[in-house]
Amino acid sequence: MAKGDPGATPRGKRAAPRTKQPGNTAADPDLVQLLTPDGERLECATGPDGTEYRVDFTDEEYRGLYRDLVLVRRLDAEATALQRQGELGLWASLLGQEAAQVGSGRALRTQDMVFPTYREHGVLYCRGIDPIMPLGLFRGVDQGGWDPNEFKFGIYTIVIGAQTLHATGYAMGITMDGRTGGDDGEAVIAYFGDGATSQGDVNEAFIWSSVFNAPVVFFCQNNQYAISEPLERQTRIPLYRRAAGFGFAGVRVDGNDVLATYAVSRHALDNARNGQGPSLIEAYTYRMGAHTTSDDPTRYRGAGELEAWQAKDPIDRMKLFLAKQQIADEGFFAEVDEQARAESVHLRERVLAMPDPAPVTMFDNVYADGSALIDAERERFVRYEESFEGSAH
Repeated sequence: MAKGDPGATPRGKRAAPRTKQPGNTAADPDLVQLLTPDGERLECATGPDGTEYRVDFTDEEYRGLYRDLVLVRRLDAEATALQRQGELGLWASLLGQEAAQVGSGRALRTQDMVFPTYREHGVLYCRGIDPIMPLGLFRGVDQGGWDPNEFKFGIYTIVIGAQTLHATGYAMGITMDGRTGGDDGEAVIAYFGDGATSQGDVNEAFIWSSVFNAPVVFFCQNNQYAISEPLERQTRIPLYRRAAGFGFAGVRVDGNDVLATYAVSRHALDNARNGQGPSLIEAYTYRMGAHTTSDDPTRYRGAGELEAWQAKDPIDRMKLFLAKQQIADEGFFAEVDEQARAESVHLRERVLAMPDPAPVTMFDNVYADGSALIDAERERFVRYEESFEGSAH
């Protein structure tokens, strides 16, 4: 749990002060960055509107962020392996996007509400949800399983961009209920990809949230591809600049930098909870794997492109930073790797032990108060199944 969350407790002594470097030294002057690919820590970074971003973590909190990144990646890799072995029907990997998800996920306060797509496994982990929950969904044995009210984390949304409207409506309700206007207020975050910005739902959500000053942060994980379509076929300008046309702030952050993502997300969420309306964060990152396990990325991108982004790996840069600043040693890195291995093995065992539901249970929980139509369909299905008993089929 990162610093600033009401439930956080100190993890250790403060890190030694870093050398202050002026402004934003990222290659892109509009890109907010606090940790370079070489593991060099920048004291602060300035956004396009002049906002200065910085973080103030203890050594233990820095180590905690690294642990989050490694565990999330290993659990995701295990899910991909399970799908390849026929144990899951499909899987949408987050490989390469760990910093965007862990940074924003740890920036959330306990009372904030999350509306995910189908790839936010890292945010789900940060919200304290059992990682097996989405695997049950993709294995086809349940419908996700977690309680959105308990974890303040909505059910995965497969329909591209639809969750941005859900988030906007929820955020408007927060305002009507008087739950904004102070540091203890509630904020909403909606996740989506760069391809979703071409959807009408997303643009409608931008309009409504702006007009009604809704306390929502739109978090776009720009991983450079909408399945096989590259970014240049989605937009002619940087995505964060679209926000200005709808009347709210936009910022682009290095999505492979967990520190900058945390700082930008916390600032945007605090603005929202204090009544300053919506904002758009474009987390500039890269999907290192396939769109889903049904996709073959080698058909539309070259190996050189992948290698260039692997040099910006979010875990490698955090490891370099910890080692350079003597915040962690090889013993710590080995311990984290062993924890990740053990948790992934445990996850696999639990997935393989999941009972297969009876086919008739697909009619359960369709409507909260039941349905005569569904009841009739269930009866017909039961008779159909019974017709095979004792036959040669």
